[in-house]
Amino acid sequence: MAYDSVVCVKQVPDTANVTTEAMREDGTVNRGSLPTVFNPEDLHALESALAVRDEYGGTVTVISMGPPKAADVLRDSLFRGADRAILLTDRRAAASDTLATSYILSQAIKTIDRYDFIFCGRQAIDGDTAQVGPQCAEKLGIPQITYLHEMVSIQDHVARVRRSIGHGWEIVEAKLPVLITVIESANRSRPPSARRVMRMKRARVPAEVAMEVKAEMPEGADEQLAAETERRVQELREKGLLIEQWDLDHIQADLSRCGLAGSPTKVHRIQAIVLTKEGYTEVQPSETGIKELIHELIVDRTWG
Repeated sequence: MAYDSVVCVKQVPDTANVTTEAMREDGTVNRGSLPTVFNPEDLHALESALAVRDEYGGTVTVISMGPPKAADVLRDSLFRGADRAILLTDRRAAASDTLATSYILSQAIKTIDRYDFIFCGRQAIDGDTAQVGPQCAEKLGIPQITYLHEMVSIQDHVARVRRSIGHGWEIVEAKLPVLITVIESANRSRPPSARRVMRMKRARVPAEVAMEVKAEMPEGADEQLAAETERRVQELREKGLLIEQWDLDHIQADLSRCGLAGSPTKVHRIQAIVLTKEGYTEVQPSETGIKELIHELIVDRTWG
């Protein structure tokens, strides 16, 4: 029996290259100042979906919420084997916290309509909340399994999964459809296929096409730009290279639950931590040494 999977992926700031310009004064991330990467655990979620399709048949649809630049991770997903890619982009979704994000994604998944599995990375490295996946399951009214380590079996529309519980493992069952969050140890992500890279490297969302047209025709009138954009979009569609682009209207989202208006999370305080300690302290492997270390950490307010 074939199974259809939806994978939620995210383009995130590369936290290995954080600068002093990474945060705005209002506490939001200044994404424009940071290079971006495919959220690491989302790659493992994608691999889980591809593995299900490879073994049982079906389809893999990848969806990402973000600006037009987020099409990069969708192209990467297509390179790795995804069948369909959707970019959900809308300025009205800006500044969404986990509650608003999960609402928007759940509306998009309802619009996709046909799914047996929803795979998400456990968490994104720009927030580390691990809330969006479970909140999506709640809004969709379907069961969830978190911390996937291994897909044991799928039979009679029931998935058996080995999940991490921190100090060990447990095997749980859930009727489909089910949302599953995936951890890094679940699998090894397959690399992009050279053949798919060559075929899909020109895949674009309409917003990217519009920006390319404007860059090539800076003096063009609005009517000219629109006509040329539509011509190129139609050409990509005919070649199977058009990445779908949805907005909040397309998924019939309640705007009061999106963006800043739908985000109850408020930043209380932003604090820059500056490490001033130089050199190193040798800790004796004894009870006295450990007590001295704890005392120093408390005095330095590393703890407490």
